[in-house]
Amino acid sequence: MAPTTHNLTEGPIGRNLLAFALPILAGNAAQSLNGSVNAVWVGRFLGEEALTATANANNIMFFLIGSVFGIGMAATILIAQAIGARDVGQARRVMGTSATFFIGLSAVIAALGWWLSRHLLAAMGTPAASLHLAEDYLQVIFLAMPALYAFAFLTAALRGVGDARTPFRFLLIAVVLDIVLNPLLIFGIGPFPKLGIAGSAWSTLVSQVVTLTALLAYLRHKRHVLWLGRHEAHLFKIDLTILRVLIVKGVPMGLQMVLISLAMIAMMTMVNHHGTETTAAYGAALQLWTYVQMPAMAVGAACSSMAAQNVGAHRWDRVAGTARAGVLINFLLTGALIVPLIALDRWTLSLFLPPGSDALEVARHLNHISVWSFLFFGVTFVVSGVVRSTGAVIPPLLILALALWGVRVPFANLLQPHLGVDAIWWSFPVSAVCSMLMALAYYRWGGWRRARMLPPDRHEVAVPAEVPAPPPSPVADPSADPEDDVPQAVQEPAR
Repeated sequence: MAPTTHNLTEGPIGRNLLAFALPILAGNAAQSLNGSVNAVWVGRFLGEEALTATANANNIMFFLIGSVFGIGMAATILIAQAIGARDVGQARRVMGTSATFFIGLSAVIAALGWWLSRHLLAAMGTPAASLHLAEDYLQVIFLAMPALYAFAFLTAALRGVGDARTPFRFLLIAVVLDIVLNPLLIFGIGPFPKLGIAGSAWSTLVSQVVTLTALLAYLRHKRHVLWLGRHEAHLFKIDLTILRVLIVKGVPMGLQMVLISLAMIAMMTMVNHHGTETTAAYGAALQLWTYVQMPAMAVGAACSSMAAQNVGAHRWDRVAGTARAGVLINFLLTGALIVPLIALDRWTLSLFLPPGSDALEVARHLNHISVWSFLFFGVTFVVSGVVRSTGAVIPPLLILALALWGVRVPFANLLQPHLGVDAIWWSFPVSAVCSMLMALAYYRWGGWRRARMLPPDRHEVAVPAEVPAPPPSPVADPSADPEDDVPQAVQEPAR
């Protein structure tokens, strides 16, 4: 096994999962910090209209990333299963096909989005005072999309081989560059042009292009197991079987992100109808919520990669242990964030609003109601990540669709005449609890363990005789009981 892979099929589950999840969490924190710093520059120095503009434009950006997210996730699971089965050749074939398809599709989306920016923002009901600002910002973001997609894809692929540290290191480079360039391009400091709100988007574009170039150079220098040089150029030719899996399995996973994005846009549209003050308050709260959901997203991603490697190795006991450990870690980390963010929300929310803004109290009120929902949605993230590791992608999609479009959006719409804008805020915890209960029920009684990514004739989990067994993970202790790190209190979260 190449030294650039990390074995997640041995050693204490809880300890290894936490060690694998922490770089992902740190990367999410760095990205959120980057977004928050940018929001501070925009909100405090360019005004509430500019903050409203970025809030609307960023919802569209999240939707666009989500639209191709599933293809990258499907590739991650295929790569992780191949690594678990010690089939490096299969992992490289998946890398070549998915890179060709994924990056080509992202370029098409970026080109179309440039021309549709204003129409998309208008359809969302973006306030007129913010529409032109949002368009200036969003058009540049569309230019950055291919680099954003490519970096996200490489990050996901590296996690498939069990490497979460390399993506984190390069993500830090992107964050530092973006933070440094933001004020320089917004205000035109020194030799840089004064671009206003568009400068924030240009800093994102430049930082992503530079970091992507550096990551590709690093993978080439290290001769990483996933690096495909000129001698492996034939692997970029699309394998139709792999492509079919990427689409059949990836589209439902991508639709989950699309459903979340559409629900966010629907909520933003409802919030916009209550005026700029409420929209600015919601935009400020969203900045805090990015931090609250970070542990669940990190642990969910780690669970998916770890479970997929163990599926490839036929270690079903460790797949179940991954789910149990992930649920516990989610509760501990997410809960540890919610308490201080509520206690200090007057100070934290004021970072994203102009001094003396009336939107501050609105933001505090909605935050007290809604922030708890992420504790329950975290369980859904973790359980869905484990379930998807086998190729069961439709049930998590249906569960999410019911929670968001069968509960959250109708709840907010139907109860606004009775509860006012509070109906929007209460729709978050109500839908989160429903989602968690449905996800746990499917984990316990569903048929996800019988799902497959590739057809049986491709032998996606066959172990080639010429490939030696992988070395133990550097944080693994093969002599330890894999279940030792999983507290008894969460041994069966689905029951």
